[in-house]
Amino acid sequence: MGEFWPVPDVLAYLSGSWRVERSVRDLTSGAQGHFSGTTTFSPLDDGGLLHHESGTFTWQGVPRPAERTLRFLPAPGRSRGSADVRFADGRPFHDLDLASGHHVADHPCSADLYRGEFTVRGQDHWRTVWRVGGPAKDLVLTTDYAREG
Repeated sequence: MGEFWPVPDVLAYLSGSWRVERSVRDLTSGAQGHFSGTTTFSPLDDGGLLHHESGTFTWQGVPRPAERTLRFLPAPGRSRGSADVRFADGRPFHDLDLASGHHVADHPCSADLYRGEFTVRGQDHWRTVWRVGGPAKDLVLTTDYAREG
């Protein structure tokens, strides 16, 4: 269990800016991509955090600007190590509980299933590995987050 770093307050832990490096592998075609950018978790009025990611996504050698927005909200009735993660429009994405420093979450999307594994390595580093499988996708997305400044 020494490889995980427990997080007693997930929203406090995530708050601020993180450098992001993500690799994307299509297991069917062998195609690969890479995202490099920044994720900022800034306070929302309801006590949650607005997650805004922006950077450059390069797929098969072609770079494009990329961004996404999520909402990390307090999880009523659960510990402060937990959050409810939602898409920008409020739809549920997945739960998150980093109290132990490790969490696995599922998100069904049409006929595909996204399974995310979240691992906190220390005060300034965490990782997600999403495995996406189904009739439309067969991907592995590995993202490393390193706290900025």
